[in-house]
Amino acid sequence: MFKKVSTVFILGFYTVFCSAQQVRPSQSSEIYREIKTLKHLPKVLYLAAHPDDENTGLLSWLINDQNVETGYLSLTRGDGGQNLLGTEQGAALGLIRTHELLEARKLDGAQQFFTRAIDFGFSKNTTDTFKQWNADSITADVVWVIRKFRPDIIICRFPPTAAAGHGQHAASAVVAEKAFKLAGDKTAFPDQLKYVNAWQPKRVLWNTFRFGGVNTTAENQLKVTVGQYDAQLGMGYGELAGLSRSLHKSQGAGTQSVAGIRTEYFAHVAGEPAEATLFDGVTKTWTSQGNADIDQSLDQIISAFNFNHPDLSLPALLALRKKVMAIKDGDFKKDKIKSLDHIILSCAGFMGEVVTNQAEAVAGDHYTFRLNLISRAADPVILEDVQWLSQSENFNRKLSKDSLITIQHDIQIPADAALTEPYWLAKPPVNAATFSVPNDTLIGLPEAESPLNVLLGLKIGSEKFQVKLPLSFKKLDPVRGDVVEALRIVPALELKFTQSLYWVKENEDLRLSLHFKVNSNKPFNKGVLNLMYNGERLGSAEVNSVKEKDFTFDYVIPKAKLASLSSNRLQLDANYVADGAIYNKKQILIQYPHLPSLQYFAPATVTVMKGDIQAKVKKVGYIQGAGDFIPEFLRIAGVQVDILKDEDFYGNIDESGGNGNQNKLSQYDAIVLGVRANNTEKKLGRWMPFLWSYAKAGGNLVMQYNTNQDTTVDKLGMYNFTIANKRVTEENAAVRFLNPNHKLLNFPNKITADDFKGWVQERGAYFPAQWDAAYEPLFEMHDTDEEPLQGSTLYARYGKGNFIYTPLAFFRQLPAGNVGAARLFLNFLSAQKN
Repeated sequence: MFKKVSTVFILGFYTVFCSAQQVRPSQSSEIYREIKTLKHLPKVLYLAAHPDDENTGLLSWLINDQNVETGYLSLTRGDGGQNLLGTEQGAALGLIRTHELLEARKLDGAQQFFTRAIDFGFSKNTTDTFKQWNADSITADVVWVIRKFRPDIIICRFPPTAAAGHGQHAASAVVAEKAFKLAGDKTAFPDQLKYVNAWQPKRVLWNTFRFGGVNTTAENQLKVTVGQYDAQLGMGYGELAGLSRSLHKSQGAGTQSVAGIRTEYFAHVAGEPAEATLFDGVTKTWTSQGNADIDQSLDQIISAFNFNHPDLSLPALLALRKKVMAIKDGDFKKDKIKSLDHIILSCAGFMGEVVTNQAEAVAGDHYTFRLNLISRAADPVILEDVQWLSQSENFNRKLSKDSLITIQHDIQIPADAALTEPYWLAKPPVNAATFSVPNDTLIGLPEAESPLNVLLGLKIGSEKFQVKLPLSFKKLDPVRGDVVEALRIVPALELKFTQSLYWVKENEDLRLSLHFKVNSNKPFNKGVLNLMYNGERLGSAEVNSVKEKDFTFDYVIPKAKLASLSSNRLQLDANYVADGAIYNKKQILIQYPHLPSLQYFAPATVTVMKGDIQAKVKKVGYIQGAGDFIPEFLRIAGVQVDILKDEDFYGNIDESGGNGNQNKLSQYDAIVLGVRANNTEKKLGRWMPFLWSYAKAGGNLVMQYNTNQDTTVDKLGMYNFTIANKRVTEENAAVRFLNPNHKLLNFPNKITADDFKGWVQERGAYFPAQWDAAYEPLFEMHDTDEEPLQGSTLYARYGKGNFIYTPLAFFRQLPAGNVGAARLFLNFLSAQKN
C-alpha cells in the first residue's frame, strides 16, 4: 500500500513548527487551554461519514472542558452533496466542504482528518455503500489515521444498522470497528509500519442520539453532561458548537447556539467497556508514565500563568521542554514537543510571515517577498538564520520587544514547483468512489503542507527552534482588511473553453471558441493550438502571439466528422504546444467570503451533446434555488432565460388584487423553479399566488425538487402533495412509463427507455409520497429490493395551463451532458406548446 518517500526529520535541540500562512500567537485563554491539554494525555477520535456529521457540542466539551486532544475523522469530503451557495458540484463541492470543516475546527479546536473515500451520493444501506467503496482500502486509511493520531478512545456518530439513516453513515461504524481491531495488529497493513507504529485504542463507543423520530438513547448507557458555561469563552459549549456547525454554509447547516447543559449517551461497541467515564482505564497523567516531574512542572506553570503576561511562563516552559526532550518514546515525544513549541512561541508573542503582493506565481520566475517578524517577550527571541528555499543567510539578530522587522528578499520559485492544488485532486480518481493520492503518507490530512517554505532558525533562551513560513500572498481588502492566503502556483499558460458544454443537433456543424488566459510573466511568441478527441487530432492552428491576457480562436468541426464519432456525449480536449512544453489545464478558482481562495486544475475539456434534441421554447423565467447549471444549459440551447425578481411579480397585480394590464409573467413559455427554491428563496411565499395565476391563465410551471427542511411555503402545488425522503439512488434503475402516450413523453422529443441511460449518481430524491387525484404520475422506478415509487414526476392540468413537479436529478444530469435528460427536460418546458 505505502510507497517509499524521502522524509527529513530535524532532531536534537531543533523542532519544526509550521502554521497556516502565518505563524501567529494564540490568545492567552487559548494558551492556557493548550497548557492544560498538554497535561492531559488521553486522545479522542470522533468518526463519521461526512462534513456536518460530527457532534460539535461533544467536540467542544472534550477540548475545552476536558482539555483532551480530539480529532474528527470524516470518511468523505462531502463531494456528493448539494451546494446552497453556488453551482459547484462533485470535487469542487468537496473542496469547499473540506475548508468549511477546517474553519469549524478553528472555532472548536479539534483536528480534522479524512480518508480517500468519495461521497458518491445517498445510499440506503451498507451493502449499497460497499458496492462502491472498497472496504479494505477505507479500513486501511482509518487504521493509518489511528496509528498516526494514536487516540485512546474512538467515538462513532452512527451505528452499523438502518438506524444510521444513510448507508455511508452505517458504513462508517462498520469500518471504525474493523480498524479498531486491526490498528494494534502488526500483521495488518504492515507497509504502514515503515512510518508509524501499531497502536491499540482502549475502546470504541457509539454516541447514541435522538434525531427526529429516532431515539437510540437509553438510561442504562454511559452518560456525560456537556454544554457547561466556560467563562474564558464567554459562552457554553453548546453555544460554541452552534457557531462551529453554522460554518457549514454550503449545506445550509446553520445551527442555533443553545445555552445550558444536556446529556450525551454512549453505547459500548468494542474494546474494554467503560463503567463510569469515557476515560476509564486510560493513562491520564505524565506521572502514570513515570514522569512525575513533568506533571509537577505543568501544575506550577498552570498555577502561575498570567493571562496579561504569558511571556512570564517562558523560563518554566523552556525548562519543561528539556525534560520532554529526554523522553524515550519517540512518537509520544514528537507529538508533545510539537504542542509545547506552539505554546512557547505563543507565549513569546511571536509572529512571522513571508508575503508578496501577487496572488499567483509561475514556476521558475522571481518575486520579491517580505519577511515580517515580531516578538513581544521581554527576553529576546534571536533570529539566527534564514533559509530562503535554496539560499541560506546568517543573522544572529535579536527581535526587540514589540518591534516589527521586515527583510526583503528576491526568491525564485523552483522550476519544478508543482501547481497549487489539493493533493487528492492532483491525479484522476482511482474510480468513482476513491481518490488517488500521489503519496500514501498524505492520507488522512485535510490538505498537504505547503512545499514552498522559508525556514527560520530561532533561539529562545538556550533552546533552538526551526519555524516554517510558507510563501504567501498578502493584500489589503477595503472590506475585510488584511487578507493573507497561500501563494498559488499556476501554469505559464492556462487553457479553457468559453463554456463547459456544447449542444449540437443532428446534421449540424459544431462551432467552438477556445479562450486562453496567459500569465503576463510568461509571454509566448509562437505556438500551436490543438483540438483532440480520444487521442485523435481534430484540428490545429498556429498562433503567432498570445501575449494578450485573453485570446479567442474559433474551430468548426464539420457535421460529416461529427457523424463519424460514435457517442452522443463527446469529450473534446485542447492543448497548446509552445517552447517544447504542452499546456492543457484550466484553473478552477473558488472564492467565497467565509473561505480562503481555493484552486485546483482540470484538463482543458468540453462536453458535446450530440443528438436529436428538440426545443420549442424561446423564453423561460427562472426562480433560483440552490446553485445549479440549468439556466446556463438553457442559454446554451438557445433559450432566453430571465432570473425572476420581485418586480416581475408585482407588475401582475392591479389595485383590486387581480391580474393587471402589465402581466410580465405571461411572456414566458415556461417558468422553472430551481432545486430547493422553497428552502432558499424566502420571497417565494408571496410569489406563489402569482405563479398559480400564471399557470391558470395558460402558463407552464415546472418545479424541481424541494426538501421539508427550512421551507418557505407549506403548499407548493395548486393541488396538494406531500414530499417524503423517498429516492432512487441507483442511477441505472429501470424506469417504467405509466402512460407512454402522454404528451410530456412525445413532444417535441419522443422519450424512450434509452433516454434514461447514462444517468449519474441517482435518478432523483425527495419524491412525493402522496398526492391529489388531479396529478398524473409519469414514471415508476425503484432501487433493488424496494417497493416501486411513482412520485418522480407529477403532472396536472390547471386551468388553461400546466403544473409539473419533478424531483428527477436534472441538476446533476445536465452539467454531465446527458442527452436523454436534456430531451426530457425540454419536453417539460414545452408542455404548453403541444
